[in-house]
Amino acid sequence: MDEDHNNGGFLDMGKADRSVWLMKCPVVVAKSWKSQLASSSSSSDSQPLAKVVFSLDPLKPDDPSLHQFTMEVAGSETERIPKSYSLNMFKDFVPMCVFSESSQGSVAMEGKVEHKFDMKPHEENIEEYGRLCRERTNKSMIKNRQIQVIDNDRGVHMRPMPGMVGLISSNPKDKKKTMPVKQSDVKRTRRDRGELEDIMFKLFERQPNWTLKQLVQETDQPAQFLKEILNELCVYNKRGANQGTYELKPEYKKSAEDTAAE
Repeated sequence: MDEDHNNGGFLDMGKADRSVWLMKCPVVVAKSWKSQLASSSSSSDSQPLAKVVFSLDPLKPDDPSLHQFTMEVAGSETERIPKSYSLNMFKDFVPMCVFSESSQGSVAMEGKVEHKFDMKPHEENIEEYGRLCRERTNKSMIKNRQIQVIDNDRGVHMRPMPGMVGLISSNPKDKKKTMPVKQSDVKRTRRDRGELEDIMFKLFERQPNWTLKQLVQETDQPAQFLKEILNELCVYNKRGANQGTYELKPEYKKSAEDTAAE
């Protein structure tokens, strides 16, 4: 046990040498697992979420290039999510550790990340996964706006909001001196990651190539956050006719082409 001087507590290092896997999974799978965990917490039966299958060539068992990891997701047959996924393994990544915190506030180190995986649907499931992405995109584009009649609010709802300072002046003589807030100075609020991915797919259906500046204007999202999504979904063209633009990776581009065909 090592004392953590920052919060006055202790950091449990009992599992510090344990090897753990870090996996990035699609939003639909994460939501399915969360719902299954919520339902299983109320019952005594604990069912596995998925099964990982490791395949190798028996003639060359020590050749890592021939190793394959696949995952079979468990769940109800009524769930419309793909069941089979491929796990792309990475060993070249920044060293990371996993920590946990209990409801009582105790912190423990759960282990060191040995392997990092990207979880992607199999080729035979890519069409169904693309359909789910399009459905999520359509839902995210629907904005339910309500009109409310304000009566006798004494101007409470008319007060300036954050970001409007400098736009409104109480003195008519100072109106010429006020400077509008630049768009770059306004702090952009991050969208839900899954919702933003859906919007990105929709934009790349409209046109195949986008610059980062164009996507920032279209999505109104922070550039750094947008780069994280682009690195996962797209490739960056460093040369050629589309130099300086992003386009979808081949596995995602297929879904966009199927959408255009429909």
